[in-house]
Amino acid sequence: MTDLELIFTMLGEKVTSEISQTEKPDTFVKNKKVAKRGGNVAGSARRETEKELGRSIASKQNYLPKELPVDKK
Repeated sequence: MTDLELIFTMLGEKVTSEISQTEKPDTFVKNKKVAKRGGNVAGSARRETEKELGRSIASKQNYLPKELPVDKK
């Protein structure tokens, strides 16, 4: 992940955590709604940033190698 990808991922997670701590959802459905709201905040921020930069912040970078090494014992 690039720095910007990581930042927007962390933003969504943190906003979701803050909403959850405030509202204390007690069911799966309520938690799912909180998660969507947190993701929407990060998504809006990402789209606004991409508009300002004039380019996508998503990259084709992947932390994991294309093929994982096979353990040969």
